[in-house]
Amino acid sequence: MNVVQCRMALAGLGWRPEELAREARVPIEALQRFDRGEVVPPGVYAALRDALHDAGVIFEDEGQMVEGGPGVRLRRALSDEGTRPEELSSANDD
Repeated sequence: MNVVQCRMALAGLGWRPEELAREARVPIEALQRFDRGEVVPPGVYAALRDALHDAGVIFEDEGQMVEGGPGVRLRRALSDEGTRPEELSSANDD
């Protein structure tokens, strides 16, 4: 995970940096240092990456899924999203 991937992951999840720091159980100052491109202890880096991964972020290396640089994507939701609009009918109207 690089800084840009971290920022993309936050945007995809709709999280503020404070939320990531809380979920990763690291001081916000450590996250801010990482965001500035400074070296952080390996444990901080791992905690940030793992928190994002646990929230559903998948990190992709350069060219892994499509041509281009490193990126992120979100896992599909595992929860029931309900009935899709095209599947609605009077038979399933609750």
